[in-house]
Amino acid sequence: MWWFQQGLSFLPVALVVWSAASFIFSYITAITLHHVDPLVPYISDTGTVPPERCLFGIMLNISAFMGMATMYVRYKQVHALNPEKSKITKLNKIGLTLGLMSCFGLCIIANFQKCILYYVHVIGACLTFGIGVIYMLVQTILSYLMQPEVHSKDIFWIRLTVLIWCSSSIASMFISSVVLYSGLYGTNLVQKLHWDPQEKGYTAHLISTVSEWSLAFSFLSFFLTYIRDFQKISLRAIVSLQGQTLYNTPQSFMTDEQTLLVAGSI
Repeated sequence: MWWFQQGLSFLPVALVVWSAASFIFSYITAITLHHVDPLVPYISDTGTVPPERCLFGIMLNISAFMGMATMYVRYKQVHALNPEKSKITKLNKIGLTLGLMSCFGLCIIANFQKCILYYVHVIGACLTFGIGVIYMLVQTILSYLMQPEVHSKDIFWIRLTVLIWCSSSIASMFISSVVLYSGLYGTNLVQKLHWDPQEKGYTAHLISTVSEWSLAFSFLSFFLTYIRDFQKISLRAIVSLQGQTLYNTPQSFMTDEQTLLVAGSI
């Protein structure tokens, strides 16, 4: 059995691979059609013009649903491992709420393009990465609280490192974006898809775009730390048959017995 076939480890793997592919495929399409500059454009710019906009949108919507599934499984796992610890239980619920909000923000990013509805797109980005980094913080704290009985110290330090990487990317992107869009380098820069290295503001633009790519991949990298945890989870479905027919029958013809069919591991 391959490592990604163990338990539910395929879930975070699929989330990371699919999300990274959505960025890379839209980037390749955009530069092939000369819609953006090859040197580190904004991720959002690679999903602004058709046809890459369609690809970007549908793939990120799927990523959002996979993210919700991954976060929910993580929530159930932590709950099952710590059923009587109230502090961990509360943090776990907060983490799930934050995670679902982050996934909703990703849907907003996918469906409201930067050059069309900029402020709505920014709200989606704040939900995805702003709330997302708080989700990462909560999960890192949970990892600390559950060591050494449930988690090793290594996984806590790995998650803390990725959290610092993500937070640094957010700070760098925020500062460079504020400088870029302050009005010192012109107006309507939001609509600008092509940049000349000789232009004023190009350095701030480059720092901002590199920070955005760093932010995206640091955020995805956090879910790779779930692989070992999810390898220990198996899922079974139990089907209960309430009758021998698929239509309503009189109560007198129904038996009290229930047939249980175990469908095996999914």
